[in-house]
Amino acid sequence: MKHTIHTLALIALLGATPTAMADTLLIERVQEQPADAQPARGQTMAQVESRFGAPQERLDPRGGQKRQWPTINRWVYPSFVVYFEKQRVIDVVAHKASADEIGPKPPIR
Repeated sequence: MKHTIHTLALIALLGATPTAMADTLLIERVQEQPADAQPARGQTMAQVESRFGAPQERLDPRGGQKRQWPTINRWVYPSFVVYFEKQRVIDVVAHKASADEIGPKPPIR
């Protein structure tokens, strides 16, 4: 009887696995892109705009209330958001491509 219960539990577990494997991680998609598909850390605002064009939207700056809190600017492009500290890129975050993809939520506006 115990053997049957363990076997049924194993079958149920294996039956649930294909659904989890169907999800695509955002990081996997981003790693497959060419290195120049997004701005690189350290590039200036002028370099980003020259290479990728004007952003779809320039979100309101955040921070800057104190010297320890530098102003962060955010530019929205069709497939990613670029974060700048002063005039330099500090991070780039890719948008989710589909509902099946696991990754970050859209930026707070």
